[in-house]
Amino acid sequence: MAELAGIIARVRSEIGDFGSPFRDDFTGGSELSVFDLSETNVDASSLSVLLVVVDGDVTELVAGVDYRVDTREGRLVLLGVRGPLAHGQALVVSGTGQGMFSDEELAQYVGDALSQHGYGRTVQMRYRDSLGFIRYTDDAITLSNLPPVEDPLLAYLAVTNVLWTLATDAASDASISTAEGTNVDRAGRYRQLMEHIDTVQSRYNALAQQLNVGLGRIEQLTLRRVSRTTNRLVPIYKEREFDDAAYPQRLIPRIDEPDPDESGIPSPFYPGVWG
Repeated sequence: MAELAGIIARVRSEIGDFGSPFRDDFTGGSELSVFDLSETNVDASSLSVLLVVVDGDVTELVAGVDYRVDTREGRLVLLGVRGPLAHGQALVVSGTGQGMFSDEELAQYVGDALSQHGYGRTVQMRYRDSLGFIRYTDDAITLSNLPPVEDPLLAYLAVTNVLWTLATDAASDASISTAEGTNVDRAGRYRQLMEHIDTVQSRYNALAQQLNVGLGRIEQLTLRRVSRTTNRLVPIYKEREFDDAAYPQRLIPRIDEPDPDESGIPSPFYPGVWG
């Protein structure tokens, strides 16, 4: 069973985006209520804010009451009577910076990767109902039932999505060339990211092909037959195990309709009767 925290940790390891602890000390001057922290993308759950006065008393401030923090920008604002920070007072802020991406952002990338990797796949479970009959249920692929062998594939696909975001950001960087001979190849970052995206995607495709999973897997489909007497599609029912006591389940595969009739004119009930 895969865990979201474990997949996020694997993604951070692949892109080298590790969190780093920090500690900032601010001295009061009765002027400032806003303080820029040394880290951005701050983990709010790890944040500790202590108010130290001259006589040595230490008070732990409460988030939302004594201060608020902009985790994205790494900025702390004192609220109410706590600000501005007075003379003789010191503010000690410690916590962890999450790097380029927060855990919430990486969780969204992992969720998108799971939707793509497990699209159209289910896991069949066998159980007995309250009456003692054997039943089968098809559960969609989630982190809880994803096979452990596919954990690296999910991480690789999430890493690919993250790298595309970085590549989009780097796409606007332009190389600099001056008359004095100074050359800054800022576009090289974009090229390197695109090359690495191809590498990670190739790793994912190779393993996915061997396991026959993902969007490019080989699927076995059932063709629908049209009755020659009624010109209607013959119904198809889902295949069942020998001991499955459930009712037959009707399958309705999708049919392409490139040119549907949008006139709104009703079809005749009998030949030659219109309207």
